[in-house]
Amino acid sequence: MFAAYAARIDRDQPLNGLELGERPEPEVRPGWTTVTVKAASLNHHDLWSLRGVGITEDAFPMILGCDAAGIDADGNEVVLHSVIGESGHGVGPYEKRSILTEKYQGTFAERVTVPIWNVLPKPPGISFEEAACLPTAWLTAYRMLFTNAGVRPGDAVLVQGAGGGVATAAIVLGKAAGLRMYATSRDEAKRKRAVELGAVDAFEPGARLPQRVDAVIETVGAATWSHSVKSLRPGGTLVISGATSGQAPSNAELNRIFFLELKVVGSTMGSKDELEDLLNFCAATGVRPVIDQVLPLDRAREGFERMAGGELFGKIVLTGS
Repeated sequence: MFAAYAARIDRDQPLNGLELGERPEPEVRPGWTTVTVKAASLNHHDLWSLRGVGITEDAFPMILGCDAAGIDADGNEVVLHSVIGESGHGVGPYEKRSILTEKYQGTFAERVTVPIWNVLPKPPGISFEEAACLPTAWLTAYRMLFTNAGVRPGDAVLVQGAGGGVATAAIVLGKAAGLRMYATSRDEAKRKRAVELGAVDAFEPGARLPQRVDAVIETVGAATWSHSVKSLRPGGTLVISGATSGQAPSNAELNRIFFLELKVVGSTMGSKDELEDLLNFCAATGVRPVIDQVLPLDRAREGFERMAGGELFGKIVLTGS
């Protein structure tokens, strides 16, 4: 079957390790099911895999792709939960949880196998392309906002780095839930898009906000960390799920954190129950993922190049048969 896969690690030029071509059919295991992939979306996790983060050379070649929506063996339209081993179903009770592509072959292929437990029904009003955006970036944003940030309708939230998958998801979800969303971006066009999506306003990184916010959604890391801390009201919450600009800020703002009793909460992905809640939320409200570009699987390299260059606003989706 045709697939986009990591053939080797290249930490400096990760796309050098990306290859497109034929790979073996997915392995059939007891308690697992094979899904025909209709759409799959790119995540920065795929670039990190090509750099060798979270995976070792002996696992290669590894089909990339964490997210997918498609048709299961019984003809049902489904969405895949990307975390394998969360419940023990299909892998045994003592296996450490992992995301697809870390141990098991991913979704950038014509077919993929996952534990039956990891398959959820796709709501009929959501397209395959839209559904494929939800299990990683949108689920991460959902958990950050509604599980870990502790916000409620009317609260103010700052989203750093408008344009990325998690950031755009947070803006759209927050607006739909009645939150006052602010955003930052170095790019004027992305700031404009953030406002069009529902942000009250969007600013250049580091700019003073009209008000202190109740929570910050942080995925950028070192470049925005100080601004995130300074933007919080006393007792506010900074939720972090990534550090694309680096993990070591020059100023950690520790004095401000303890003096104002700020909360710093780490957040990773989300549970199957949260993905089900997210699917229901989208179906009930009409909220849909922001899609930057849809490409056929055989043009996956174009999508990777666009994501690596930071040009995208929203998600890049690869479509299959």
